[in-house]
Amino acid sequence: MIKMDEIQKRILQEVADLHETPIGAYNFRVNGKSIGRNSTSQIEIIPKENGSGLDIKIQPGTKNQSVHIPVVISQSGLNETVYNDFYIGENSDVLIVAGCGIDNCGSHNSQHDGIHRFFVEKNAKVRYVEKHYGSGDGLGKRILNPVTEIHLAENSSAELEMVQIKGVDSTERRTTADLKEGAHLVVRERLMTHGEQFAISHYDVSLDGDHSSADVVSRGVARGKSYQELNLKISGNAICSGHTECDSIIMDEGRILAIPSLEANSVEAMLVHEAAIGKIAGEQLTKLMTLGLTEQEAEEQIINGFLR
Repeated sequence: MIKMDEIQKRILQEVADLHETPIGAYNFRVNGKSIGRNSTSQIEIIPKENGSGLDIKIQPGTKNQSVHIPVVISQSGLNETVYNDFYIGENSDVLIVAGCGIDNCGSHNSQHDGIHRFFVEKNAKVRYVEKHYGSGDGLGKRILNPVTEIHLAENSSAELEMVQIKGVDSTERRTTADLKEGAHLVVRERLMTHGEQFAISHYDVSLDGDHSSADVVSRGVARGKSYQELNLKISGNAICSGHTECDSIIMDEGRILAIPSLEANSVEAMLVHEAAIGKIAGEQLTKLMTLGLTEQEAEEQIINGFLR
């Protein structure tokens, strides 16, 4: 395992599910520096000349391989912007894990802004997992502002799992995608905020090619006095199908704003949006409490199931 302290190891497990150095291609970034990197014969990780990020080049035909590029910040007051570009060759099928965790026990804000661009070539498939996590008992905030830009060529596909479950004080997520003929995009976002945290998500998907499709689903839980805002836009510019869905649970004094937007620029575009915001149903709590759970335990069970 690459040398890290116990706090850094814990954060790494939270954001990337790693207990040891992974097999395959990886880059570990800790407190603004790479502490370990490995390329393979089919996946090359190249640091940018200005040191601001990475170029990840995946050769055509690469199958059943993964890339791990987790980021860990345990230094209070560290602020960084990192640019990572992914070039995914034709007919490849890969997993990319890129989580970020901040442990801030100091009085200064710590912030990581990760700008990721994906260039997915013909017939290629990519699954992208991005988990965000915050911890630490300092007065400094934990701030994460990810940007994800996806370009899908003919008959390619991308599946995105975007997760933020604990400890991030503020986040503004921006995701854009353009899809060529026969391309497919699936997004599953899960967010939980508490205290006075806020989370804003923007999705702007452009279906440009015939028979392209997008399915964007966001689930959120707003607790305490936290605030969530979700902006979902799909533009249908061809023979295409698009679906967005926003399901949210509001608790305590939380606030949630959902802004769906569907733009049909072709008579052949089929676009649908669904949205639901509400509190936990009383009958759900009662049923679990009759099984011996306290009200708080019942709430946690319902929330965990909702965000799974």
